[in-house]
Amino acid sequence: MGISALTPPPHPEDHHETLLEFSNNRLLIDLCGEFDRNLAQIEHQLGIHILRRGNQLALVGPSGQRGQAAAILQTLYGRLEAGRAVDAGEIDAVIRLTGEAGTPAPVSLDEQLELFAQGRIEIRTRKKQVEPRTEAQKAYVKNLFLNELAFGIGPAGTGKTYLAVAVGVTMLIGGHVDKIVLSRPAVEAGERLGFLPGDMKEKVDPYMQPLYDALNDFLPAKQVEKLMAEKRIEIAPLAFMRGRTLSNAFVVLDEAQNATTMQMKMFLTRLGEGSRMVITGDRTQIDLPRGTASGLVDAERILDGIKGVSFNYFTAKDVVRHPLVARIIEAYDRDDGATG
Repeated sequence: MGISALTPPPHPEDHHETLLEFSNNRLLIDLCGEFDRNLAQIEHQLGIHILRRGNQLALVGPSGQRGQAAAILQTLYGRLEAGRAVDAGEIDAVIRLTGEAGTPAPVSLDEQLELFAQGRIEIRTRKKQVEPRTEAQKAYVKNLFLNELAFGIGPAGTGKTYLAVAVGVTMLIGGHVDKIVLSRPAVEAGERLGFLPGDMKEKVDPYMQPLYDALNDFLPAKQVEKLMAEKRIEIAPLAFMRGRTLSNAFVVLDEAQNATTMQMKMFLTRLGEGSRMVITGDRTQIDLPRGTASGLVDAERILDGIKGVSFNYFTAKDVVRHPLVARIIEAYDRDDGATG
């Protein structure tokens, strides 16, 4: 049923339609809300017209608003498919998250799996579409979508963290998680951040900068700032994860080779309902004090073969930075082999 009484009729020159079809009528009813109140909220905030026609929704209005409304509705439908509720607050958050008119609609998890079946490995973020370049990267991205806990292990420049953040962003804008949590060990400061000058943000920002860089590659800067202010994106040192349960979140631990065994166990046990966790690291770059075991190395040994946990490995062939970086890594690997 349409809700024309809630918004004025569109101007004749804007009388164009976008049709969305939904396969599950029960979820479509939940999407529309009681007395179509969810549709009314979207209509009111975007200034468009939404009509129900069986298992279809017709969006009537200017092209930009129709594109944004389509992205919003598909995001909310994806949330319902994941078994999570849709309310006025969530709708408002998704509307703000999809504030860039005309951006492509996010892909649902089912659609993502269908792309995999077709041999297409791609990640759709707010600013651009990301396509893994190497076979190892493609296998890694598939596991990020398919497993609740995924490890990416290999040298710098192979896209471990970059691809993980890209998947986190697409799952956030697709409504599959409520927040992104990015963390790193602040090893150089011994996790004793109180001795550094400045407030807490100034203390930890130097360690977190690579994570900020990745986020800004996938989301507009103002949107990143807004999401961080709303705590829908959090960037924090590993020491701050203790005592938390991270539910409905996409969680990334970067530079995990510098986490101790106890820190790694603490972090892994933060995994809550509806969450996904990615651990990235390079076993050749351990900066822990001599005699301190790396939590990444221990986790790799302890969790091998556990259902729901995947391990992906990268080599110099997967480096996507300057070609010289790959040659440098290969040279050091040869030297290690000769002196080992």
